[in-house]
Amino acid sequence: MKDIYDELAARWPSAIVSRQEVGKFSGGLLNSRTMANLDSKKEGPAKKLTLGSRKVFYPVADLIAWLRARASQG
Repeated sequence: MKDIYDELAARWPSAIVSRQEVGKFSGGLLNSRTMANLDSKKEGPAKKLTLGSRKVFYPVADLIAWLRARASQG
């Protein structure tokens, strides 16, 4: 059975998510500035990749795993 995280991954057209696109990927739950701050504190997704010196992106699977670990059910 698919959960919300599987649906997020299935709807995303790529194997990666740029930091600038995390808001679109998460339906507005995440912000690129927040991700940058979390990354600087080593609290972001396990794999953060860079292209050049400014483009940061995350493999979808790692971003999903990070979201799962941070989310709680209320």
